[in-house]
Amino acid sequence: MENFVFYNPTKLVFGKNTVEQIGEYLKKDKIKKVLLLAGGGSIKKNGVYEKVVRSLIENSIEKVEVWGVRANPVVSKVREAIDVARKEKVDAILAVGGGSVIDSGKAVAAGVMYEGDVWDFYQGKATPKDALPLYTILTLSATGTEMNGGTVVTNEELLEKFSFWSIHTFPKVSIVDPEVQYSLPPHQTVNGAVDAISHVMEYYFDGAKRTDLIDRVDESIILTLMETTEALLNDPKDYDARANFALSTTLALNGISGLGHRGGDWSSHAIEHALSALNPEVAHGAGLAVVFPAWMKYVYKANPTKFRRFGRTIFRLKNSTPTQAIDALKRWYKKIGAPTTLKELGFKREDIETLTEIAAKTVPMGKLVKLEKEDIRKILEIAYEEE
Repeated sequence: MENFVFYNPTKLVFGKNTVEQIGEYLKKDKIKKVLLLAGGGSIKKNGVYEKVVRSLIENSIEKVEVWGVRANPVVSKVREAIDVARKEKVDAILAVGGGSVIDSGKAVAAGVMYEGDVWDFYQGKATPKDALPLYTILTLSATGTEMNGGTVVTNEELLEKFSFWSIHTFPKVSIVDPEVQYSLPPHQTVNGAVDAISHVMEYYFDGAKRTDLIDRVDESIILTLMETTEALLNDPKDYDARANFALSTTLALNGISGLGHRGGDWSSHAIEHALSALNPEVAHGAGLAVVFPAWMKYVYKANPTKFRRFGRTIFRLKNSTPTQAIDALKRWYKKIGAPTTLKELGFKREDIETLTEIAAKTVPMGKLVKLEKEDIRKILEIAYEEE
């Protein structure tokens, strides 16, 4: 087990009828005016927007709104929101939506306080020194961004999808009401499950030794996500399944799942970012369902014992081989309706070179195995060919 420091400053407010409490938390923190950041309008359909506005009014909180954050959020929308936040002199950012909205909210919160271009953070040219306080209301459990300091955004002009992490961009308060997710279509639940499972696996397979306790925690998160995903595909309004699913996605990336590890591998995420940078219509979870098993096939010989354990504990495979464990994961992805090949995502073989070039901007990458450009190409070949 590696040394670690664990600190998470986000207050998580979880459960039924919690959305209405947002105004109270803002008032308690002496916030007078917020920038409400949102996506395409789903929060007006599921009643969340109405609850938020009523709570703001009841607590004398002013608001200005910026809409239009899309899945695989783009830096141009972040820049627009930064301009609005500065012009309106808001005290805080209130991100209401899924991971894309919250990731954008983090970028806005940091960008308002920075004299340069917010993309500098994503390129590693600068690090945030401060940020406006960020409050979030989560409407789609998947990324875990509601309880961490990370943000991922695409620069559509450069075809780059990069991330940054800062202690300053942890949400101050995050509200998670599982009931508001009842109306999510099945594919979003599936993508959320794959995304969260992938977060856990990035730590689980990063090569750390004797992380016995956290391995069991991680395995429990994965098993819970698998069980609740199947339950929700059968009954989207199963509250207990929805609540356990939502909490699992939060725990997958709030720091707990990586305690004592080596910081996570994150190669699969970096490679997937190339997919959704080239084609923004590719959901992050869908891309990970394709890339992660291909990465596993390419690197498992670096730690076959861990892959065998994965097969035994997650899929109850006796005398599991690494390839059997990986195949079992792919079968489960297929069972819940997730794609498992690049072809299913609409990519052609000739796209592999372009995807390789995009992903290779961040090489070398990985902890279990250090990947270079040619390694990425081979992983993408596996992802294209294998059913």
